Amino acid sequence: VQLQASGGGLVQTGGSLRLSCAASESIFSINVMGWYRQAPGKQRELVAVITSGGTTNYADSVKGRFTMFRDNFKNTVYLQMNSLKPEDTAVYYCAADRRGSLWIYWGQGTQVTVSS
Repeated sequence: VQLQASGGGLVQTGGSLRLSCAASESIFSINVMGWYRQAPGKQRELVAVITSGGTTNYADSVKGRFTMFRDNFKNTVYLQMNSLKPEDTAVYYCAADRRGSLWIYWGQGTQVTVSS
């Protein structure tokens, strides 16, 4: 499965962006999909996950501001990011098919920059 992330860009504090992660194959049966981010000089951080049943989980730092959802018919997952803060600035990556702590598939990153 190939994953193509898009939707990043430059936005002011308080603004919104929607990231997309399009898969080359059906995601209907993929158990878990997720979004990670990595800021300069920091470790990669798990931002959000969604199960095949639609259950979501979020990092504390984004709860109430970010929403992850999936469209199985479009083979795409999304990350709606509202009330963005400068500390949300990072390269965002999508991942699919989690086996324990290992993710099988990764997309390329998309840069999100939030200006103060």
